[in-house]
Amino acid sequence: MKPGSISRIVKATCLLVVGVSFALLPRCTAAETRALAELNVFNWNNSLSQDTIEQFQAKCHCKVNLSYYGSMEEALAKLAGGARGFDVIGPSNYGIPALVRLGALQPLNKAAIPNAANIEPAYLDTPQDPHNVFSLPYDFTITLIGYNEARIRELGLDPTSWSLVFDPKVLSKIRGKVTVLDDPREVIAAALRYKGYSANSTSAAQLSEAIEAIRQAMPYWAAFNSQSYIRELTVGNIWVALGYSNDIFQAKTDALNAKRPFSIKEALQKEGNGMTGDSFVISRTAPHPELAHRFINFMLQPKIAAQLTNTLGSGNPNRAAHAYIRAELLSDPAINPGPEERKRLEQLTDLDSQTRRAWNRAWTELKMGQ
Repeated sequence: MKPGSISRIVKATCLLVVGVSFALLPRCTAAETRALAELNVFNWNNSLSQDTIEQFQAKCHCKVNLSYYGSMEEALAKLAGGARGFDVIGPSNYGIPALVRLGALQPLNKAAIPNAANIEPAYLDTPQDPHNVFSLPYDFTITLIGYNEARIRELGLDPTSWSLVFDPKVLSKIRGKVTVLDDPREVIAAALRYKGYSANSTSAAQLSEAIEAIRQAMPYWAAFNSQSYIRELTVGNIWVALGYSNDIFQAKTDALNAKRPFSIKEALQKEGNGMTGDSFVISRTAPHPELAHRFINFMLQPKIAAQLTNTLGSGNPNRAAHAYIRAELLSDPAINPGPEERKRLEQLTDLDSQTRRAWNRAWTELKMGQ
């Protein structure tokens, strides 16, 4: 989710946050005004649009500082290593239990976030955060295949199967033109689905099969790439990407705007796909918790939430936002999957510590053997 920052700093003014049930303040002191002047957000690449950030800055008379990560593992490592100063964090839902175990989060003040009522109940009260004590969902993505439609059609390959990424016989036709996310949770999950298993499998034998599938496919891949694969797909340097649905949407849009002689498309896989929700949480050590609550409430407004889908192609758990989402996006199964597609989607969950260590060890060995 793309790096960027806003240099314009609006003169700080005393802010009265209406409807927020924090202690009533008859007058903001100079120190309190300064404390509300900046908001530090730590989130995925390509998760928030620049227009949306600018709208919040104008509304709150503040500056938003954005920091990014490319995988949940990267974010957890940074936070476990003692990184401080963040107000709002945007983890994938399967990362929330780990953040809670780290003691990195503070409970949300729900009275300060009335727009939480706009969220579809099916996305609330998940095993990752029962009763949403710490988090509120704002988007979801599907891990799938994005591809150069002309190249894959010419070769007669099937983009609706994970064999396009993992089968050496298929890969021999597109050697060096495939990238996969540099993310063990996502890639191993996809390999498990390719082999017919759950993306959340805790079986050592099934993990071994998935790792072997990755090992056999790796010689045909161009790279593990979570940072620049959107551009590589857009300009035609790669033809196939195992990536996030919102990133593939961006590549598709960029190729169209650049009038490339090919189109980028995305496909769900018949073996099934992983689906990951992202939520807003507030750091336990947040310098500006009041402003953090205000930001989350702002992002859950229907028209603002709709911008995430209209601009970035993110799936949207905000039911009130659907009235403002473009019709062609609501009919796109990679953005708004219907009942049949949802049957083959599997939410990634937090793995137990033993399984997590096994996955990470296997991933490290794979990468070292490149």
